[in-house]
Amino acid sequence: MNFWKRPVFLIPLILASLSCQAVYKALPPTQAGHLNTTQHQIEHQASPTPLPSTPTRTPSPSPTVAPSATATASPTTTVTPSPVHFAVFEDLWGTIRDFYLYPDFNGLDWDAVYNEYYQRISAGLSDQAFYTIMAEMVTRLGDDHSVFLEPQEASEEDAGYAGENDYVGIGIITTSIPDRKRISIILVFPDSPAERAGLQPHDNILAVDGEPVLDENGFRRDLLRGPVGSLLELTVQTPDQEPRQISMTRERIQGSLPVPSELLTTNHGKHVGYLLLTGFADEKIDDQVSQALIDLSRDGPLDGLIIDNRQNAGGADDVARRVLSNFTSGVMGNFVDRNNAQRSLRVIGTNINGSNRIPLVILIGPNTVSFGEIFSGILHDTGRAYLIGEATEGNMELLWGYDFEDGSRAWIAREMFHPRNHPDQNWEESGIIPDLIVSSNWDEVTLDTDPAVVAALEHLDISP
Repeated sequence: MNFWKRPVFLIPLILASLSCQAVYKALPPTQAGHLNTTQHQIEHQASPTPLPSTPTRTPSPSPTVAPSATATASPTTTVTPSPVHFAVFEDLWGTIRDFYLYPDFNGLDWDAVYNEYYQRISAGLSDQAFYTIMAEMVTRLGDDHSVFLEPQEASEEDAGYAGENDYVGIGIITTSIPDRKRISIILVFPDSPAERAGLQPHDNILAVDGEPVLDENGFRRDLLRGPVGSLLELTVQTPDQEPRQISMTRERIQGSLPVPSELLTTNHGKHVGYLLLTGFADEKIDDQVSQALIDLSRDGPLDGLIIDNRQNAGGADDVARRVLSNFTSGVMGNFVDRNNAQRSLRVIGTNINGSNRIPLVILIGPNTVSFGEIFSGILHDTGRAYLIGEATEGNMELLWGYDFEDGSRAWIAREMFHPRNHPDQNWEESGIIPDLIVSSNWDEVTLDTDPAVVAALEHLDISP
């Protein structure tokens, strides 16, 4: 097992989905992070302490049971227990035993779990069945954050973190709105079919080729991807407008996640920048934030900045730190494990055209998770930002990543974040509470009509 150190409030970018939390990856180089239940859809530490030996649990493959004789001599296929499956299971189970944040395993009898899954693996499983039950085993911890990824998912996650998205579609990231039977666009990739067709954040897709985008249970249907050059017709609705039909051709979409930015003006003529952050799961995000700050202040210093974190699904610790460095510096708080060992979150500050002192408003809401929450909470805790929106749901567990010999990966909750100025606050329980509560539904507003953005401009208009 390889242990990597990418603390991240993980956002696994699994080709078809971006999901997020804080994660700390035990991979080279040093990194960490976190994974979360919030999902956006793209169409589509030091070395670990060796696990103590457990001689009484060393697995040996069980003999294959011969099929019983029957009147019809049809052959019966048996699966020989895999030594690799046993090895991965032992590493995964032992990692959770030794490092999991909650030593009582949230009331789960972890030894009984070992016996149960050992017996299931001993019966012989296909690779897919094995990965399914390993994911199930981790899910039984009940923290809603820890997760197991099969090898293909881990590989796709790595590509996403490196800013190497590569798929065939129209170039959008969306979120599902089951109550209104639609998906709503969060981001549009530059120079994509979607951008050329005029699609923008907050536009809603109701159907593809006449088929509803969500099934009767509210789950997304796989309609946007397809072969290069294939045609599709979307039924699209911009908030407060009538639905319209748009035709486009699928293309290969490549590159890192965009960071949309816009220069806004308050009623009193102040120049305010707007940045939309959907997470920190792409190592090129911080460079894009820096470039956006340069572009927004090209014609003069900004009077304020709005950072929209309402769709921020978290991501990697190192990326979040680098973005934070534009606005603050110093020790922001500590990550604390189950033994009360502390590890500081230290930010080395930079300054892009006054970014380290510019008045900040951060927009937050239920879809702000993991490092999206920590980022927002830190800037509020240190007095750097005013928060507008709705309370977050609390997702502060830091996940550490563990790679196994077959290429699979686990993100396991290992630490909790304690803010610098209010270390007794438990953000995992309370979430991040805004200074001003303003509700809005992403799919029912545009940037110009968004009540939270309007409130942010009003706040910055009266700020000194």
